[in-house]
Amino acid sequence: MNIKETSEQTGGSSAAIRYYEKESLIPAIDRTEVGNRDIDERILRRIRFVTQMRAAGMSIDNLRRYIELFDAQEDNTKEQIALLKTQLATMEEKRDDLQSAIDHLNYKLNHFYDHMETTEEELRELEREHQAKQAADGDDDVAGDGFNY
Repeated sequence: MNIKETSEQTGGSSAAIRYYEKESLIPAIDRTEVGNRDIDERILRRIRFVTQMRAAGMSIDNLRRYIELFDAQEDNTKEQIALLKTQLATMEEKRDDLQSAIDHLNYKLNHFYDHMETTEEELRELEREHQAKQAADGDDDVAGDGFNY
């Protein structure tokens, strides 16, 4: 299978596949007589794995380390599991941060008229007072974005 077909099957771009090969995240790909990449099931599965782990946020260095452990002759199961657990913890932390931001935005949307509208009007009034004070003091640099919450 060529790189274009592989790209379509895996959802990874041709450039990403070339990069994975260059960075030794996948084994060297055999070439046809005319020099085109000839990707077999072994490489295809590695590309899928690398693509999934990158989508999970695993760094290139950690991914390379995991693959080195997998490819090694000795049993590195404990180290592989530790890397995966670390990645999972990182993802869960990011998920929690994202959920907190989603919850905050939902609160603002659900309470727009009883919270946001009032808060925004208070901020606008503070900005007007500030601009009036600046004008009275003769300061020409009167600017404010009104979104200081």
